[in-house]
Order: sequence, then structure tokens, then C-alpha cells
Amino acid sequence: MTTLLEAPAPPAGPSPARPRRRRPPAHRVALGALLAGTAVLYTVGLSRSGFGNAFYAGAAQAGSQSWSAWFFGASDAPGSITVDKPPAALWVMGLSVRLFGLSSWSLLVPEALMGVLAVAVLAATVRRVLGPWAGVLAGLLLAVTPVATLMFRYDNPDALLTLLCVLAAWAVGRAVEDGRTRWLLLAGAFIGTAFLTKSLQAFLVLPGLAAAYLVAGPPRLGRRVLQLLAAGAALVVAAGWWVLAVWLVPRADRPWVGGTKDDNPLSLAFGYNGLGRLNGDEVAGGGGLHRSTISVWRLFGSGGDEAGWLLPVAVLALLTGLVLTVRAARTDRVRGALVLWGGWLAVTAVVLSTMKGIEHSYYAVQLAPAVAALVAVGGTLLWRAGRAGRAVLAVGVVLGATWSVLVAGYHWHQPQASVVLAVVVAVVVVAGLVGLVLRRPRVFLAAAVLALVLAPLGWSVSTAAAVNQSSNVYATPPPLTAAGWRAGPHDGSGVDPRALQLLETGGAGYTWVAATTGHHGASIQLAVGSPVMDIGGFSGQDPDISLDQFEADVAAHEVHYYVGGTGGGPDAARILSWVEAHGRQVPAGTTKLYDLSGLATG
Repeated sequence: MTTLLEAPAPPAGPSPARPRRRRPPAHRVALGALLAGTAVLYTVGLSRSGFGNAFYAGAAQAGSQSWSAWFFGASDAPGSITVDKPPAALWVMGLSVRLFGLSSWSLLVPEALMGVLAVAVLAATVRRVLGPWAGVLAGLLLAVTPVATLMFRYDNPDALLTLLCVLAAWAVGRAVEDGRTRWLLLAGAFIGTAFLTKSLQAFLVLPGLAAAYLVAGPPRLGRRVLQLLAAGAALVVAAGWWVLAVWLVPRADRPWVGGTKDDNPLSLAFGYNGLGRLNGDEVAGGGGLHRSTISVWRLFGSGGDEAGWLLPVAVLALLTGLVLTVRAARTDRVRGALVLWGGWLAVTAVVLSTMKGIEHSYYAVQLAPAVAALVAVGGTLLWRAGRAGRAVLAVGVVLGATWSVLVAGYHWHQPQASVVLAVVVAVVVVAGLVGLVLRRPRVFLAAAVLALVLAPLGWSVSTAAAVNQSSNVYATPPPLTAAGWRAGPHDGSGVDPRALQLLETGGAGYTWVAATTGHHGASIQLAVGSPVMDIGGFSGQDPDISLDQFEADVAAHEVHYYVGGTGGGPDAARILSWVEAHGRQVPAGTTKLYDLSGLATG
């Protein structure tokens, strides 16, 4: 018997050739590189911004300490009041902080991963319509949009909102392919969850999604309508279960609903976070788009460096795409995609251009997926339309490159740098046009993409390198030096260190180590690690606690200190006056700090 050590020699003759390893298709390599590059752009140096928006970071901290605070989205672990948004985004961050501890990374890495996933889903959605390279282009354009870079490196709800809306578009695209109801139900669930992320802003994409299926869905019209009604029911269930839960829990057993005067979650959704921002009933705070009057110039001008770089090209792509597909079958998926993304873009642009109430320039992130998809879809259609289509595409590239230089010049107050950018973009465009004339398609396509992404990519890299904190952040123009790229304060409390020392050691035996007016309590809470009561919610205007209730809390040994401040609504003002009259002010540097322990009777 032959043993392993005495194995027979291989037969004589040439050894069989090894099968050659197949190289992955180029588009897969490109997509992998895109996702890896996106992850780098969205994650490197995240700790530079500390906790980002301390208001939401404090709520995530509270959610990691109390499951009740986590469920309701309370700003503090005892649950005095919620933040001014529904809690879906806080659920993600709260779980991350509970698992990994409180840090910049545990707060911001989930946002960055949402960004990478949004780029991947958008690429997959466009790929199913026009092929892999169109998908890669759409993902690239989304990834380098400066406001997307800003929001996917920040702990605002907009990161999750954007991802959920893109997922809904993907699901509707699948429904347009095969007509199955399950995809529409999934899309409704995604939008319903987006409603639990940022209220009515999630509904801006609904007209485009519904119109796409109504126009291009395979079933007959009656069935398409019934399917959309079923999707609407799924949306209501996904959006309404948390609202119903809040309604059913007695007020004594849950936090006050922040952002409301009547403690009603529907008032938060349709008032403070909804119609109030459109008609001007809610005007406190915000900034960015209002630097220009109510007009489309908000998106092309004052908000242009956020997501307006490719807006003219997207409009051109939409119009030419609709012309090129005018004779296609009703169920044509390309036209369905144009209706979907065009409706998304049109409704969102109109709302952002006309809203009169609270707004922030980063709201423009909701434009970014639609702009990226339209440019990719329209550009691919024009490229495949022959000589005339390629001529129109060349005009679009020149238009987009010129517009990007103008946007940069408007927002980048460095004339010499703007000139350099203009020269570089012009050289790239000329090289691309020469390649088109000489029938070098790869040269033209590479130059076209580079000309369109050069300026926004530079803006995105600068935004990633900057310190982004507070509730009002902007995409950042590239600096000429490294000044200003240093890390910011980790807690952003703005409280004198001597006061922080007292607060850090004063929480034992108290439900709240301190109370203060408005959202500044979140920064203090992050700095000292103990719950702080935000009287009046974010703006200090909410009637969440009366003077009598506050006096009762102090008497019951619930609140140790009061951190002085100004502003707030009538209830907050009465509480502050009572504290100044009865509390004992203690030496705490530049911070007015009142010790309330002497007023406790319990």
C-alpha cells in the first residue's frame, strides 16, 4: 500500500496549463474605488468636529443611558423634553453610543456609513436603468456634492433622511420593472421611516415617486392606482406607529414633545417641522438660503455652493431626456426614471426656493440625489443618441463647467484662486472637446467628468477638512492655507471651566445636575456627563414646564444648579427670574451659576 510519504510520481509529460484568473469587469473596479474613496472622504478626520451638533449629540447620549429617552428622542436621560425632530436618526446614534461609548466616532461614523450606502444604492438604481457606467457616474456626482459631504460627516437627521429617500427611489424603480406590489409597499415603508426622521421634508420626494409608477408601471391604470394606495397605507403605518405610541402614553410617563405648544407629535410634524416653515409661522433661527429673496436664485446663488453646482446641467439633462424618450413605450424604464428624479428635483427646488420660515442651507442635500441621477441618465442618453446627441452633451459639459467656475467665484472670495480654477477647468474642457472632434471618446468622457466634478470635489475636500459644529453649518470653500483646519472644542459648551468643575461633581443624588434655558443644556450635558434640563426645548419657547413645576422639582431635590442665560418664552423667563431672586449665585468665572440645593425641602 502506498503511503502519503511514498506517493507515486506525477505522470511524465507537460503539466496542464492553469486556468487564467478572470479580471473583474472595469465597472466593478470603478464602483469599488468610488465606494472606497467615498468612505475616505466621509470618515477621515471625523473627530475634528467633536460632537458636531451638540443638541442631537446630547440626545444620543441620553438615549444611550435610558431606553425611554432613546425611544422618545429626549434631550436628557430623565426625559424632560424631546428634541425638535422625530427620533429615528437618534435611534441609530443612541445605539452606537450605547455599544461603543460616547465619542466623535460613535456619533459620526454611522452618518458616514449612511453616505457610503446612499452612494451605492443610487449607483445600483441608475445601473438598472442604463447600465453600470451610468450608475457609477450617478454615485460619483452624489459623493462629491459638498452638502452631501457636510451632512454625511455630521449628526443631523439629514443623513438618514437622504439614505431612506434614495432607498425609496430604488424600490420604486424595481416596481417599474416588474409591477410587483411588494416593492411599492417597501417604498412606502422607507418614506414613512423618513417621516420619523425629519417629518414633512420626507414627503418632498413623494410626487416624483408616485408619478413615475403611475406613468411607467406595467399593470393597467386601475391596478396601478390601487397599488399606490396600498403603498400609501404602508407609509401611514410606518410613519404613524410612533406618533400613536406617543399619543397613548400619559404625559406624566414621557417627555414633552419639543417644538410644540400643545405637546402633540402631529403639531411637531405638520407645524414646527412642516407648514410653519413654508408659510413663515416658524421663523426663529436658521439661515443660509434666506441670504437671497424668495426665488430660484436661492439654489443657484446663495445656496449654490451647497448643491447647485450641476443644477443647470440636470435641468438640461431632464429636458433632453424627455425629448429623446417621447416615442418610447409607456412602460419605458428610462422615461420612468426621468419622471421620478425630475419630479423629485422640481418639487424640492420649488419648496426650498419659496419657504418663508426656518431654513438652513444644508436642506439642499435633498436635491443632491436627483441632480446626480438626472445628469447621469441624461448624459448617457445623449452619448448614445449619435452625433447630434453628443454635440448637445458637449454643450452641457461646457455649460456645467462654466457654471461651476461662476459658483466658485461667487462664494470663494479668493480672486487668484478662482482664476486658477477657471484656467484649469478651461484646459480640461478644451482637451475633452478636442478628443470628441478627433473621435477619442475616452478622452472626451474623462475630461467631461473631470470638468464637472473638479470644483465641487475641491469644495467637498475642504468641507471635510473643516470644523463643523453648531446647528447652522455650511459647505466650506477651500482655504489657501491650512489655517482654520484645526480641531474644534469637543463639547462646545461655552461654559467657564470653573463652572464645569462644579457641575462635574454636583450630579450625585440629583435627577438633573443643572437646568438652563434652551438647547445650550445639551453642550453642558456632554461636557459634564450628567443630565441637564433644557427648559423650553431648542429655542426656549416651549411651555414644557411651568414655574410651579420647576419649584416642585427644586424642592424635591431634583435640580442642583441653574446655568444662567437669556431668551426663551414666558415660562422660561419666569423660571429665570425666580432663580435669580431665590437661588444662591456661586463664583464660577464668567458663567452665572446658581446653587438651588438650599431650596430643597425633600
